[in-house]
Amino acid sequence: MDGKHKPLKTLQQAIVYFADADNSFNYMVTLRWPDGVVTCPTCGRKDVVFLKNQRKWQCKSVHQRRQFTVKVGTIFEDSPLGLDKWLTAVWMLSNCKNGVSSYEIHRAIGVTQKSAWFMMHRIRLAMQQGFFSGKLGGKGGVEVDETFIGAHARNVHKNKREGKVGMANKAMIVGVLERGGEVRAQVVQSRKRHKLQEIVHEHVAQNSAVYTDKLLSYKGLDKHFEHEVIDHAEGYVRGQVHTNGLENFWSLLKRGLGGTYVSVEPFHLYRYLDEQVFRYNNRRDANRKPVSDLERFNLAMSNIAGKRLTYAELTDKVAATEAF
Repeated sequence: MDGKHKPLKTLQQAIVYFADADNSFNYMVTLRWPDGVVTCPTCGRKDVVFLKNQRKWQCKSVHQRRQFTVKVGTIFEDSPLGLDKWLTAVWMLSNCKNGVSSYEIHRAIGVTQKSAWFMMHRIRLAMQQGFFSGKLGGKGGVEVDETFIGAHARNVHKNKREGKVGMANKAMIVGVLERGGEVRAQVVQSRKRHKLQEIVHEHVAQNSAVYTDKLLSYKGLDKHFEHEVIDHAEGYVRGQVHTNGLENFWSLLKRGLGGTYVSVEPFHLYRYLDEQVFRYNNRRDANRKPVSDLERFNLAMSNIAGKRLTYAELTDKVAATEAF
């Protein structure tokens, strides 16, 4: 926000602020080019000409896509929807604890449900953490756990239970949580020893305290970590030995999947997981102070550049499954 406006605190204030075309345009320009120098996304030329009536720029070099807007090179590219709708949708998805459905976005900003669904997935792409900086450890230790996402037998017609109920028909997610820090989670195809331990070694610093349940796939971690196990058949907490932090995260994830989104295709699950991981990791800052809605919104917006998701890519089930 510029110096003329107070920091936004609520969704209502955000809607009013971004409804002004100048406000939303200036916000995007500052976000894309914080040094004030607008650069051609095609050739990198810096002396571009601003076409005021069209709210776009034109590069002085002759090449394809000479003219460009603030949306080019972001998740908003080629979208006919105005920035007021996009920025409102980003605010809602980044700050609603249990997520927000495409039907709610459709009603709130006046687009079709199909468009809202596509918008949500493009915003989830911005929330996706493409790489992780450093390994987890910390004084409190690291929790590792897995959970299954799928239909409950009581909610499935008896004639369809064979193909929808049971561990073999559910998606599996593995999470790694640094107590007092961030969570990392990913969809996996197997919970065999080599896969789970590969994930632990990838994300956890050696000699760190690692807490898991009694799943046999974790056996042998004590060679590289201070590994302690909690047997859920006997209890859920033994001093510092528990996985309750990840159980809390699983609860938030499943509340969103089951209560807000209701039905999620397996090949899109990792996108919804990215969304929940983003909100969880940005609930507090490095000093353990709560992150405001505006700060979380700005964090999501800071990742919109350099990412693109077309509708064809989104609905390609084969490619989405390979992304696991």
